[in-house]
Amino acid sequence: MAQVWPGDAYPLGARFDGAGTNFAVFSEAAEHVELCLFDGPAGDGAETRIPLPEVDAFVWHAYLPGIMPGHRYGFRVHGPYDLRRGQRCNPAKLLLDPYAQAVEGAMDWDESCFGYRFGDPWSRNDADSASHTMRSVVVSPYFDWGDDRPPRIPYHETVIYEAHVRGLTARHPDVPRALRGTYAGLGHPAVIDHLRSLGVTAVELMPVHQFVQDDILERRGLRNYWGYNTIGFFAPHNEYSSSGQRGEQVLEFKAMVKALHEAGIEVILDVVYNHTAEGDHRGPTLSFRGIDNASYYRLADDDPRYYTDTTGTGNSLLMRGPHVLQMIMDSLRYWVTEMHVDGFRFDLAATLARELHEVDRLSAFFDLVQQDPVVSQVKLIAEPWDVGEGGYQVGNFPPLWTEWNGKYRDTMRDYWRGEPGAMPEFASRLTGSSDLYADDGRRPIASINFVTCHDGFTLHDLVSYDHKHNDANGEGGRDGTDDNRSWNCGHEGPTDDPGILELRARQKRNLLTTLFLSQGVPMLLHGDEISRTQRGNNNGYCQDNELSWVDWTGLEDGDFPDERGTLLDFVRRLSRLRTRHPVFRRRRFFLGDQRPKKARANGRPEELPDLVWFTPGGAEMAGTDWTAGFNKALGVFLNGDAIGEPDRRGRQVTDDSFLLLFNADDGDLTFTLPPASYGGTWTPVLDTADPLPGPDETVKARETVAVAARSIQVLRRD
Repeated sequence: MAQVWPGDAYPLGARFDGAGTNFAVFSEAAEHVELCLFDGPAGDGAETRIPLPEVDAFVWHAYLPGIMPGHRYGFRVHGPYDLRRGQRCNPAKLLLDPYAQAVEGAMDWDESCFGYRFGDPWSRNDADSASHTMRSVVVSPYFDWGDDRPPRIPYHETVIYEAHVRGLTARHPDVPRALRGTYAGLGHPAVIDHLRSLGVTAVELMPVHQFVQDDILERRGLRNYWGYNTIGFFAPHNEYSSSGQRGEQVLEFKAMVKALHEAGIEVILDVVYNHTAEGDHRGPTLSFRGIDNASYYRLADDDPRYYTDTTGTGNSLLMRGPHVLQMIMDSLRYWVTEMHVDGFRFDLAATLARELHEVDRLSAFFDLVQQDPVVSQVKLIAEPWDVGEGGYQVGNFPPLWTEWNGKYRDTMRDYWRGEPGAMPEFASRLTGSSDLYADDGRRPIASINFVTCHDGFTLHDLVSYDHKHNDANGEGGRDGTDDNRSWNCGHEGPTDDPGILELRARQKRNLLTTLFLSQGVPMLLHGDEISRTQRGNNNGYCQDNELSWVDWTGLEDGDFPDERGTLLDFVRRLSRLRTRHPVFRRRRFFLGDQRPKKARANGRPEELPDLVWFTPGGAEMAGTDWTAGFNKALGVFLNGDAIGEPDRRGRQVTDDSFLLLFNADDGDLTFTLPPASYGGTWTPVLDTADPLPGPDETVKARETVAVAARSIQVLRRD
């Protein structure tokens, strides 16, 4: 029998100190708790149960000398099973440690994993689940970080690349086969070189917290690809490890972070703290439900047998519960301090602000984040909506936060597909969405701009399909949004028509150019730079296969030999343009007409407004120009001499000035350049109608420029 010492109530979880391991788990509902070891004296895989002898403030704990990293364990909680009071303790269920830093194996959806017998959710099932579920693993905290330092890229210099660990690398020919689809694959030099060539400064990884596969998907031959089904908030998902599941996944994740940091790339995690994989009252008992159901979950007010669900997944964590808040904050700090990540994107973040029913900007969660000396200093990105009433909260998060700007996505799609009346909002989104963020003291960096993300069409599909094609998901086309705001350019899906193909390629360049030259923080979806397609599927959550994985075919012979290579080269040039010119990534909002316009009298360009809008005829935009629903073309002057911001050393930032000419009309247009006071001569630097760089031909003030249908021209003042 193993030695058992009293140990400590803090920190929670299993903590190895070099000589043994301290175990601590919170449960207010428990009458007593057993620690279950699976690598002890009884033999490999056999279970040894050890009652935890101490309890302080509802934390059950013990210290076991000689328990080393790699040791597998779980808990059994003895306590009340009274569904009408929301109590679901059952010692027949082996439970994961909520603070487990690594998890081995998977659950197989056997009936024993459920607290009830199939067919009767109000019954009690005392079948032992140990042989059908996961194990927690003791992890060594030691890792040679060397001189690793967080890159700490300022927001206004950030370019985010949303990526999936498996999907990005599963088909990459330069990544060794054994490493594809893993943390090691993502940290491989071939992948990092590609990211650097795009000017990426941060990868935003889709969920890497330990998650659970879905039984209903597995029965269809599918899998939970996206991973928004968390069961372990401290553990890197074990299936993304190439080296093992007994703690090796932790070392491999750290090595990936270290490699990305060496390349100057930050790591942002997409985290799901709003619900867990245990689902509603019909879900399995894997961890939180069996440890202390009422303390971890929001139960229905009128009947605690059921769960309050504002996430569409069956349950919601109890965000007014002190131990839930502690767990979330402990998890965030752990990933920053121990795993060295640089920020978080919070899935369905509006749910985190629901202490009772309404979304509250002053909720306890935001208070805790604001005052935390660790978490408050990393990048915090909200997905500012959930499925509950009043859940759409774009623009309403506290000043410390940035947000996925869903209004930016919708507006840019509408403008480029030719929707009438889209131009006023297009101008607002292009210049940083001050209508959403300026009133509470935030700046353009509060807007995480995106045209596509994992949820919805890829960029290629956005210009190739009018409707979703989700038959592969096996849900009869009922899944996925119908509000795609897409346009197939004249034919649904694949085509050999050269005119349609050229138009689609131009539309992709239009959307990407708008994205990279808008004020705010651009986010690029992985594979969009090489025209990744999901063949019209706008909800690839269950497609862990080549439908969703990035197709690197052609890379073996150098950069892609087809349209994908042309687009990739264009994105690289576009990103360099943004990186080199601070006028496209200002830290403050434009003042526009609030600045003096003395240049009209004396022609001094430094006194021009920082922003001026022009009609295609070369006149400044007036009210009627903005309200004409048929108008789909405009120009904008960005004054590099009037940025009005100091750099980090206090020096005034200046830049070249640019003129951007937008034509979303289906016909070619002739633009007249502004008067000489705005610039005597101009050099075209980018034309989405011609993706290849052309000769440096200049054009003079008041001369005309032909802008092709549905295209953008970018001119630099000489």
